[in-house]
Amino acid sequence: MAKMETFDVTTGVDLMEVENAVNQAHKEIAQRYDFKGLDVKMDLKKADHLILFDAPDDMKLNAMWEMLLSKLIRRQVPVKNCQRGSVQKAGGDRVRQEVKLVSGLDIEICRKIVKAIKDAKFKKVQAAIEADKVRVSSPSRDELQEVIALLKQQDLGVELEYGNYR
Repeated sequence: MAKMETFDVTTGVDLMEVENAVNQAHKEIAQRYDFKGLDVKMDLKKADHLILFDAPDDMKLNAMWEMLLSKLIRRQVPVKNCQRGSVQKAGGDRVRQEVKLVSGLDIEICRKIVKAIKDAKFKKVQAAIEADKVRVSSPSRDELQEVIALLKQQDLGVELEYGNYR
């Protein structure tokens, strides 16, 4: 029997880098003239994988998001994995927004990955869903590299990572 080569398809964000980006954005907010004297909040909830924004109006909320986005990009955090929720009205004229940090593939995305691999009709490639990742195996490393190239062309709404290449 031929030796099987494998790799895992996952997704996620480095929470330490996200925390650093949030802290840098806090410092920039404290120094910006248009935010002087305003009560704005940007909180990272590590346990829930959420960033909570609280601002007086939509314009300030979007400015805070743009600041955080630039810090995340600079720290090489995949911004596709930051999913903005809807803007909610809070007490008075205030607005709130949640940004969900995607860590791990949900079952629907896993199924789309497996379907894309099967639709490409690779000869000996097998894909299996394991919790929040997809394990792809084949006796040929060349086919596995073709699968990676195929998945990089797909737009699944999250940034895919390819690890445990054996």
